[in-house]
Amino acid sequence: MLAVVSGQGQGETDAILRAVATSLRDQGLRVAGAVQVNTDRAGTSMCDMDLHILSSGTLVRISQSLGPHARGCRLDPDGLERAVASVEADMATCSPALLIINKFGKQEVEGRGFRDVIGMALAEGVPVIVGVSPDKRAAFDAFCDGLATPVAADVASILDWVMIQVAAE
Repeated sequence: MLAVVSGQGQGETDAILRAVATSLRDQGLRVAGAVQVNTDRAGTSMCDMDLHILSSGTLVRISQSLGPHARGCRLDPDGLERAVASVEADMATCSPALLIINKFGKQEVEGRGFRDVIGMALAEGVPVIVGVSPDKRAAFDAFCDGLATPVAADVASILDWVMIQVAAE
């Protein structure tokens, strides 16, 4: 019921999960969750980071501008929590066939972010796909007690996994 996907390049997992969500919606499946969308900003190497809430299509800004010389984390925790609340509400109202979470990141490692939403979905029998970077994999495996199924970071492999999960329901 839980799959882990780890793309190689920066933004690769986001693009793959976005394509999976689009394909599943086109097939008529109800999909909840969030995928990240990065938008280049003129005059800087930094991008704006937004979470695309899959069921509503809304974008929630999760980055903050810290200035041109800042080196700290640009994540806006309030923005992330707004996105989490939106996905939680969607889970309660739309009875999704699948939950997609773009990243098990620092906030989730520390017990915040989408961590509770993932647990809630699994408790309700909703299959979950989570993007996890190699540096967060040990923390993710500890969170899920090593029960996640690794799935190749390509659209076809993920769609195959989803169809097996949906058919099992």
